[in-house]
Amino acid sequence: MRITLLSLLSLCLVAATPARAELHITRDHGGYVEEYKAKYKRVREKGERVIIDGICNSACTLVLGIVPMNKICVTPRASLGFHQAYYDKAFTFGIKVTSSEGTSDLMSYYPDTVKDWIRRNGGLTTEMKKIKNGVELWKIVDPCPEEW
Repeated sequence: MRITLLSLLSLCLVAATPARAELHITRDHGGYVEEYKAKYKRVREKGERVIIDGICNSACTLVLGIVPMNKICVTPRASLGFHQAYYDKAFTFGIKVTSSEGTSDLMSYYPDTVKDWIRRNGGLTTEMKKIKNGVELWKIVDPCPEEW
């Protein structure tokens, strides 16, 4: 009986310990901006960490302006991709049509380090502009510490 109570007490203590919440981004090509805003707002409110461990393109990059930068890090596999916003093709007969309002909205979320990189690289265009792991990326997002 004593061992059972001790085991039960240990199980309760483990269950009461908060889990290390984190979001791993490994292959995210983006999507609807409003969905990403809501997703990253929930991540921010929960205090979760974000590990960019692969592709984070398009609307995925909103994480940089919504989640605090001290909660985000990149691994050697990380890359970021930026381009102008587009209208939903369902409303444009399947044609890719850029949205100046959407692009301005995206830019309004980015921290100055991202905006500076985008400006230095010709601004947002229809073509994807990528930052791969290395000094350029580390000027924007810190590399992940080993314990993450």
